[in-house]
Amino acid sequence: MNLNALDRRRFLRGASGFALALPAFESFSARAGASGNSAPPRRLACFYLPNGVPMPLQEDPAFQDWSWFPHGSGRDFKFSKCLDPLEPLRDDLTVLSGLSHPASRNNHGHHNADQFLTGAPIGGGGKYRNSISLDQVYAAQVAEQTRFSSLVMSTDGGTGPERKAHTISFNGQGRPIPAENKPKRIFDMLFAKKDADAARRLALSQSVLDHLMEDASSLQKRLSKQDRATFEEFLASVRDTEINVAKSARWLDLPLPTVDVDHLNLEITAENPREYVQTMYELIYLAFKTDSTRVATYQFGKEVSKGISDYLARAVGLPLTHRLSHETKKPGGWKNFGTFCRFISEEFGRFAGRLKATPEPAGEGTMLDHTLLMLGSASSAFHLSRNYPLILAGGKSMGFQHGQYLDYAGDGAFRGVWKNGEPEPYKIRATHEDIPLSNLYVTMLQRLGVETDQFADNTGTISDV
Repeated sequence: MNLNALDRRRFLRGASGFALALPAFESFSARAGASGNSAPPRRLACFYLPNGVPMPLQEDPAFQDWSWFPHGSGRDFKFSKCLDPLEPLRDDLTVLSGLSHPASRNNHGHHNADQFLTGAPIGGGGKYRNSISLDQVYAAQVAEQTRFSSLVMSTDGGTGPERKAHTISFNGQGRPIPAENKPKRIFDMLFAKKDADAARRLALSQSVLDHLMEDASSLQKRLSKQDRATFEEFLASVRDTEINVAKSARWLDLPLPTVDVDHLNLEITAENPREYVQTMYELIYLAFKTDSTRVATYQFGKEVSKGISDYLARAVGLPLTHRLSHETKKPGGWKNFGTFCRFISEEFGRFAGRLKATPEPAGEGTMLDHTLLMLGSASSAFHLSRNYPLILAGGKSMGFQHGQYLDYAGDGAFRGVWKNGEPEPYKIRATHEDIPLSNLYVTMLQRLGVETDQFADNTGTISDV
């Protein structure tokens, strides 16, 4: 094969006859040239915290210091020790309570990470079917403007089992997108020069895909109705691969950005949890700073842990992360759980602060003004699927109003019911129904520039932000 004579547009069309709607190469070259006249890009990063957060009852002595949600409401609120590291960013964030996904309110909290960004009715058992995640909806809109559609990361890596996933990102068919957890591999993917044979491998990959799609049409005619449905899911994966191959080919000859990483230990693991989390945040920062991608997700840990992510509590001198959420009635239990959440707040604040300290070109504000951050969990203190703890930060250039605590849960609603000193699973006392979290997601997508008024089971938007 004469690679020099290879028509690049072969990568834009499959042999089965469908064309991929991709912009011309010249637009990529213009983007790669980092034209100073273009508006700063809009970015989205979502972070997931498993196992819930501290929510002691108001009569508990630990309530004042270690209740995760702030005290007060609106603009008149005070952070507890769980969140007070975020005080310097007070005017750049909003804390929300009283939101959850209606389709999962009867699930145990440990089954909810999979649906945090999807809102899908994945259920607590039986048949499992997920849907596209929030980040991937936005990624589909901006994917062709960057080298990588999105950056999917987690401490545990891979996809994990159903309902206890190691990733919070799901594609258009609801299949989990494997998360990367090794900083060196993430860095190499983003910034390391590929070998000289990459072009040949891409060309061969496209050739294989072309032949596969030719055979698909004839095979499909001989399948039963149920097999056709299965085969369609398979073809969707093939089409995703074809798009990735096409995109890789288009970016092949454009130089990779250069970054200074002398301050990073790319071989770090979660056994050194604070430095590991800081490194993962730094990689997202570098990916955004170089416009290598505009979408990122990071899952701190899988629900129930019992894996690599269970070591994260060692950052604050505590043994295992998951255990903290089950030992709150022991002496110092709420404080221990809250101290771990304070660590999460510290590092989230460090990352957001880094974005705020980085100006955009041509006086267009800061990176934080053009980056929307969401940190949250799909579980309360009692592993209930109500009253998700949520923080929304950044995005002022998109019209977001911050410096507030939006307490939709009212006077401490959706807290656990206690019996003999222990919370009873699934039992709650509530003054009203949660607002669908997807209302917030539609608001986020609209401000990011996605033309939609629907996501999962939303009933509208949230104007308060």
